[in-house]
Amino acid sequence: MSPERDHVSVGRALDLIDLEAGALVTGSSWYYLRNEAALLEMALVNYALSIAISHGFTPVTTPDVVRSDIATRCGFQPRDQADPPVAQMYHIAGTGGSQPELVLTGTAEIPLAGLFANKIIPAQSLPSKVVGLGRAFRAEAGARGADTRGLYRVHQFTKLELFAVCEPGQSEELMEGMKQLQIKIFEGLGFPFRVLDMPTEELGASAYRKYDIEAWMPGRGSWGEISSTSNCTDYQARRLHIRYRPTPPSSAELIPESHHGSLPFAHTLNGTAVAVPRLIVALLENGVRFKDGDEVGLDLPSALKPHWLGSPRDIVRWV
Repeated sequence: MSPERDHVSVGRALDLIDLEAGALVTGSSWYYLRNEAALLEMALVNYALSIAISHGFTPVTTPDVVRSDIATRCGFQPRDQADPPVAQMYHIAGTGGSQPELVLTGTAEIPLAGLFANKIIPAQSLPSKVVGLGRAFRAEAGARGADTRGLYRVHQFTKLELFAVCEPGQSEELMEGMKQLQIKIFEGLGFPFRVLDMPTEELGASAYRKYDIEAWMPGRGSWGEISSTSNCTDYQARRLHIRYRPTPPSSAELIPESHHGSLPFAHTLNGTAVAVPRLIVALLENGVRFKDGDEVGLDLPSALKPHWLGSPRDIVRWV
């Protein structure tokens, strides 16, 4: 562990993060990004967005408010099964009763999946790949401790999400392609990271298989999750009625018996391209520059420079 590299200390010394104002205005685990940190958020989003578009993903901006039943059908529980139940999502007051209950999204994956709900997609249009920008809201940010210090686990953050709909036979190959896209994004950012093939007990309700990607965060003295990729097979598609129309085969024998007289369900996949606060933690802790023991600037990856809007302060050095 390198306490001098802790992102909270670095952020305060360089006037990049204001946690005290966030706590005063909203509460604990809320924050302000200032100066270069605010510019870093926009640069990270545009950097990753440019890579996703170059890999065939269509850019989308998503609603941050969804019906709670859409979240549930995607595999997210707006309230868990604890007694008493703990809200995992923020619920909009005044909804419910005869009106659909509304919640703030925990991830852009939910509205992106909803984009395809109740649709029948021609097979020749698959895979359909979108990259969505939205705000993620998490009502339960975890117990107080190292994992919730500073920006690591917060109630609101900007998130760029990869989402794809495909035929069942395409999903495993597509998952590997999404993982490689994420690796390309993080290789350009220059910090150490590792890819984990997650065991069954670590999978959520919707995931058939999942990769996590973790970055080395020296201020924490540990690896921290920055991204994941999940193949949900037909879990979400069955609940959201996402189907596809197969290309007519040359012989009826080529149609699986289970598909006779019906349209098959598609497979869905999702992956995090950018979860802004976690990447800022990794970049600050790995990139802080010292002089005589004091924080004096940041070394940032040159891959972000084309997406940088500029800053009146001369503290960034591109490496």
